[in-house]
Amino acid sequence: MFILGHIGITLGIFYFLSRLLPKKNIPVDFKWIAFGALLPDFIDKPLGRIILAETIGSGRIFAHTLLFAILLGLLAAYAFYQKGWTVPLIVAGASFCHLLEDQIWNSPEVLFWPFLGWKFPKDTLSGGFIEYFMKILNNSYNPASAGVFIPEIVGLSIILLFAASRIRSKIEAKNISSQTMKEKAKEQD
Repeated sequence: MFILGHIGITLGIFYFLSRLLPKKNIPVDFKWIAFGALLPDFIDKPLGRIILAETIGSGRIFAHTLLFAILLGLLAAYAFYQKGWTVPLIVAGASFCHLLEDQIWNSPEVLFWPFLGWKFPKDTLSGGFIEYFMKILNNSYNPASAGVFIPEIVGLSIILLFAASRIRSKIEAKNISSQTMKEKAKEQD
């Protein structure tokens, strides 16, 4: 899964949960969901594919582990209970969704690091970061690579539906506001 898949599908999960559990008041804040949905890759891709490319050579390392997800969740829970901040909860939840979307359970050495050993498996794609990025980019938007292409299309569709819904809501709110102002003006006349 690539950028649009991670953001869109995570956004869809948050939106679905907010509708399914309205009393829980689950916030759907696009920018923080997008950040959290990409956070494991923001950390691991540069670290494992550029900085530690010679020794680790993988884009799924520390931030793709259950340990990272648990620590991030604990920090978020602390921030929420101490300060009432919901943003860390959004980021932690979206980051956990990233692990699910990557099907990280298929790499137990990564998921359960360091409990199954200290080493991370190397990526099957070799080459420098630019070469790696170009291969991933090509696979993500190539219909022949259905495992990556389909989640990207689904993610883009969800993002577009969410954007259309937000735009429609803002237009409706503006229309209601202007109509209310017209009614008040008529009452004053």
